[in-house]
Amino acid sequence: MTDLTAIKEDMDVIGADGVHLGTVDKVKGDRIKLKKADAGAHGGHHHYISTGLVADIEGDRVRLSANAANALLLEEEKGGEAVAGG
Repeated sequence: MTDLTAIKEDMDVIGADGVHLGTVDKVKGDRIKLKKADAGAHGGHHHYISTGLVADIEGDRVRLSANAANALLLEEEKGGEAVAGG
């Protein structure tokens, strides 16, 4: 099991395919809060990704078990609802 306490601010979040998904703002409960700048066209606020998707921590990168395109579909809003339109 991956030590989630090793996840720190400004670490890159990448998919299993190595594609950048976002940058860690902080870990809140069982979710990683991504920086606002990574929200793309649906920006202006933070998106979240479940820590259950974390496969490994490699240096300054958090690698997910899903590829970036699939992980993007699993991003959540602050309240836990899915990000509309991915």
